[in-house]
Amino acid sequence: MNADLETSNYPDMRDPRVMVAVPRERRAAMAALWGLAARLTKLLLDAREPLIGQIKLAWWRDMAAMIAADPAALPKGEPLLAELQASWGGQGGLDALVDAAEAMLLAESDAERCAASEAFGGQLFALSGGTVAGGRRWGLLWGAGVVDGEDETRVLLHKARHVGAPARRELGGSRALRMLDRWAAAVARRNGARHLRREGLLLLRIGLLGC
Repeated sequence: MNADLETSNYPDMRDPRVMVAVPRERRAAMAALWGLAARLTKLLLDAREPLIGQIKLAWWRDMAAMIAADPAALPKGEPLLAELQASWGGQGGLDALVDAAEAMLLAESDAERCAASEAFGGQLFALSGGTVAGGRRWGLLWGAGVVDGEDETRVLLHKARHVGAPARRELGGSRALRMLDRWAAAVARRNGARHLRREGLLLLRIGLLGC
């Protein structure tokens, strides 16, 4: 298992318990997409100066544009870019995920942080086969793990607890996205605390029964 997946503080589609619910022909694309989400998340967590973070995000935005328009011109030697080229070459939309990450980097108020978190989750879920609305709750939990302060974390977790469950159509009928949303809701209800056994049972139940 990838190191960033082992230390992730948010539900990740690359978790084998979730990935098994993804159609086999889509697994490589989903692994690359969620690998990009993890890379952007790490960039936010490591950013000490917004300007440096923006420069790094601008590079990823350029790469996203190249993946969509000219994948053969991508730089060599970056494993994640190679994965994205193989499964996302010629497709647009990845730049929206970068834009949402930048909005989170620059957010200065609770309202802006909530909006950026929902946007990141929404774009990621939309790219994963659902809709922007389907990723709101997951995004708020993700944002709670990105911000620094306890007060900021508390606000995001509070909102995540009170966002309604997305309709099935908002998740594109995807059992994997349903697992991720319900998993995020369970963690939010515990104020961000993890309970690995309960989470495992939850994923098993949804994986087997869909509810």
